Amino acid sequence: MHKRTLLTAALMTALSAGANAATFHFTGNIANNTDVVRTTFTLDADATNVRIWTDSFQSGTNFDPITALWNASTGSLIAQNDDNPGIQPGQTYYDSGIVLSSLAAGTYWFTIAAYANFAPGPNYSDGFGYDGQSPIAIAAWCQPASNNCLNQKGTEWSLWLDGVSSATDPNQTVPEPTALALVGLGLAGLASLRHRKAV
Repeated sequence: MHKRTLLTAALMTALSAGANAATFHFTGNIANNTDVVRTTFTLDADATNVRIWTDSFQSGTNFDPITALWNASTGSLIAQNDDNPGIQPGQTYYDSGIVLSSLAAGTYWFTIAAYANFAPGPNYSDGFGYDGQSPIAIAAWCQPASNNCLNQKGTEWSLWLDGVSSATDPNQTVPEPTALALVGLGLAGLASLRHRKAV
């Protein structure tokens, strides 16, 4: 009985620690050089080791990613990175990412864009460098650093978030506020019918 109690206590400690820091992995594709992929993640408590990185460049198989970290509450740019392939094995030379030794509890955005679609300003509302330009398909795009089209790339991105509490898949669409309101009305109607039947 005593061993079971100790085992249960150890398991509960491990689960509570794991609930505050997890690893998430999302993949997808972008179509154009103007596209920006955005995920939202949260930290339930101040964190001491948050790592977010791409491993999709694959030595030139796919496009060269640029990543950025934003405060979701204020829209402020926290960090932006073009090349950081030393975060995790599996990355290759143009992969990107950000490592933070400390990050306050809160909600954040992390974005992936194709080189050289940098965030030019200090706030998400400032947009990205290629905003307003005609989109060019990634597969047919000559990147600005090149004078030829020999560097045509695949469209795949692969994103890892480590040390965060939760993260949303960028491929999932967020319901419009009107759709959420309709769902709420429907649930209220069901609750009202249930209440009438009970009476």
